[in-house]
Amino acid sequence: MTDPIADLNHRYADAVVHRDADQWSATWADDAVWELGKGRRVEGRDAILELWNSAMDGFSAVVQQVVNGTSDLDEDAGTGSGRWHISEHWKRADGSVGILLAHYDDTYTRADAGWCFASRELTVHYGGPPDLSADFHNAWG
Repeated sequence: MTDPIADLNHRYADAVVHRDADQWSATWADDAVWELGKGRRVEGRDAILELWNSAMDGFSAVVQQVVNGTSDLDEDAGTGSGRWHISEHWKRADGSVGILLAHYDDTYTRADAGWCFASRELTVHYGGPPDLSADFHNAWG
């Protein structure tokens, strides 16, 4: 049996890799909320997609991988929540390269087409050069 939330996360990451805006936007509910930290909050699928397209314009390549995660669903209510860790390797349009190590805290809702994100809140653990020389945001000491 396929885990519908794992599948949702993998479709999201696959759409990032292939810069497939239709596939990526289909993972979001119409009234979804995307929290990216530092006061960056976007509400509604159309506004979320607009921000994503604008951000993706700054990259020549991105590989996003879903590393691990958990989710709890209330099938009767059609809602749920979860946490999924990601690893992202990127090359900007200007040629600079880096990685992102982060997790998303999610809420889910079931729509006619299946499960989708009602909200995603990004927590960055590391963002910087591939040699890990920048500061980790979750450093223990």
